[in-house]
Amino acid sequence: MDLLSALNELEELIENSGKIPFTRKIMLEEDRMLDLLDRIRTTMPEEIRQAKWIIQEREKVLSDSQKEAIRIIDDAQRQVEKRAEDSEIARQAKIVADEIVAKSEAAAREIREGARGYADEILVNLQDSLGKIMSQIEQGRSELQTMK
Repeated sequence: MDLLSALNELEELIENSGKIPFTRKIMLEEDRMLDLLDRIRTTMPEEIRQAKWIIQEREKVLSDSQKEAIRIIDDAQRQVEKRAEDSEIARQAKIVADEIVAKSEAAAREIREGARGYADEILVNLQDSLGKIMSQIEQGRSELQTMK
């Protein structure tokens, strides 16, 4: 028998007991009343144990939930820190890349200027050589015309 049904029986016993006229007192069957009280006493410890177990389980669930919440928060913080770190790494990589690009452009500019200078020097030498050759051709033609 569970506690609630024993209490319901006790209430029914009280409601159905004989009343003493002109008072709020009732007459109860002592044996039946004591029997119900004994059943309530024996049922209560089991009910209390179940209630304690439920409370303990609730506390365990709450504790586990708090631990899980802390773990989730810690994971989230680590991810935020990693993303921030990745962002910092990306920012630093961009700075290094910009420096490399700037150095490469400067080196390319120097190479182009050097190539232009070299090409100009070659063309000047070629022009001089062609000038000498033209001079020799004119001289050769001149000599041919004087031989006639």
